[in-house]
Amino acid sequence: MAQLIKVNPTRMELSKLKKRLKTAQRGHKLLKDKRDELVKQFLELVRKNRELRTEVEMKLKLSHEAFAGVSAVMSPQALEEALIFPKQSVVLEPSEKNIMSVDVPVFNYKMQGSHSDIFSYGFAFTSSELDDAVQGLSDVLSQLVELAETEKSVMLLASEIEKTRRRVNALEHVLIPNLQYTIKNIIMKLDENERGNTTRLMKVKDMVLNQNSRY
Repeated sequence: MAQLIKVNPTRMELSKLKKRLKTAQRGHKLLKDKRDELVKQFLELVRKNRELRTEVEMKLKLSHEAFAGVSAVMSPQALEEALIFPKQSVVLEPSEKNIMSVDVPVFNYKMQGSHSDIFSYGFAFTSSELDDAVQGLSDVLSQLVELAETEKSVMLLASEIEKTRRRVNALEHVLIPNLQYTIKNIIMKLDENERGNTTRLMKVKDMVLNQNSRY
C-alpha cells in the first residue's frame, strides 16, 4: 500500500515531486531494460557453461581413467619420477571485459618452456597409457580456463541481476506509488484550499455588497 511522503502541501513541493516522479519512472524503465539484457546475457552464458562443463568433465574422466591404467603398470615411485620435472608451465593473465556495466573476467594463458614437448619424461621406462593421460590433460587445459572464466561471469551476472531486480521492485512498488499518492493528496489539498479561498472571497464580496446597499 502506498504511503504519504511527509512534505508541505505547496505548489513548489508539488513541482519538485512531479520532477522526482518523472526521474523515477525514467530510471525504472532504464533499469528494466538493463535487467532484461542482463538476463539475456546470463542465459547465453549459462548455456555455454553447461556445454563446456559437460565436455570438460568427460575429458577429465577419460584422463583419470588413463591415469588409473598407468598406476596398474607403473609403480608410484616411477610415476612420480616421470612427472616431477615438467618441461612446461602455465602463466595465467587475467583481465576484464564489461557486460552491461558488470566487469567479468577474461583469462588468457601462455605456455612457458618447451612448447613442442608436453612430455617431461623419456619413453623408454614409461607406458603409453601415461602418454594418453598427459595428452588428455593438455588438451583440456584451454577448456578448463574457459570454464573458469564462464562460471565466474555467470556468478557476477547473477549477482547484478538480483541487485537490479531489487532496485526495479523498489521503484515499481515503493517509490513511484508513494510519489503518485503524495502528488494526488497535495493536488486535492490545494484544490480544497482554492475552493475555500473562493468561498471566503464570495462571502466577503456579499458582505461588501450588503453594506453598500444600506447606504
